[in-house]
Formats: sequence, C-alpha cells, structure tokens
Amino acid sequence: MEPKTPAESRTIMTDMVLPSETNPLNNLFGGELLARMDRAASIAARRHSRRITVTASVNHVAFSRAVPLGSVVSVEAAVSRAFKTSMEVFIDVWMEDRYTGERTKANEAIYTFVAVDDTGRPTEVPPLKPETTLEQERYDAALRRKQLSLVLAKKMKPSEATELKALFEV
Repeated sequence: MEPKTPAESRTIMTDMVLPSETNPLNNLFGGELLARMDRAASIAARRHSRRITVTASVNHVAFSRAVPLGSVVSVEAAVSRAFKTSMEVFIDVWMEDRYTGERTKANEAIYTFVAVDDTGRPTEVPPLKPETTLEQERYDAALRRKQLSLVLAKKMKPSEATELKALFEV
C-alpha cells in the first residue's frame, strides 16, 4: 500500500453554536462537542483508509476553554498515525470570536479508529507519511500512546514498551 499524508485525511467541520446545544451557562455541551469531534475524526479516518471505520477509543479529550453560544467552531481532524488496521486521529477545536474574528484553540482530542471490511472484520490501512514538524511530533507520540495503552491493558509487557522506556532513559 502506498503511504498517505495527514493532509490527505484532513477534515474541517465548521458550525455555529446554537441555543439548543448549550448548557445553563450558555456554553456548548461537552457531549455535543464530542459528537462533532467523532464525526470529523471518522471522516478523516475514512479518507485515509477508504474503508468503513469504527471508533475504537477516545484516548484523550481536553476541554480547555468553554465555547459560548453563537461562537463559530471549527473541528479539524487528521490521521496522526496508521498502524496495521487502526488509525490515531488528532483533533484540534478552534473557536472564532464573534466580534473580532480571532481564532483561539478551545479543545483537542485523540481518537482511535479501526478500518473494517463489509463484514465488520478489521482490514489493513495504508501507512502514514508525516510532512511537517507538528505531524512528525504527533506521529512519534502516537506510538508511545499506543504502547502505554497496551501496557495498561496488560496486552504488552512494560519491558517491551521500547518507546516509553526511552522517555525515562538518561
């Protein structure tokens, strides 16, 4: 399979925060944002794999800033690493100030998707070739996150987590 770049999977979904999507403080519900991130990440994973993709896990979510009613929100997702049948998708959430137009990073998340065939069985995905410094940093960190997840799930021995061990060697 030919490698693909993160840019080939990049997905940007932009929408406005409406009253029915807010909590009593007039900020976007966290669950609404999670759903938006899941949709954008799913599209990014599908663009990379050209397969049906299913959400395998939500690895990290940081609700750094509240997103107020009326804000324009852009959810930007791209595959950050491809493994055999799974893909890590990094998501950045930006909000646009309704008065100045200034964009501020509000949140970020990391989701994992698995590509499946028409019968629901996992299927191989193309490798990923990072092009920018940020893409390379996210690519490298993805292996450490995967190893940590496998160690915590007792699917990998800590001694086999070479990328994690390298963080602590001086």
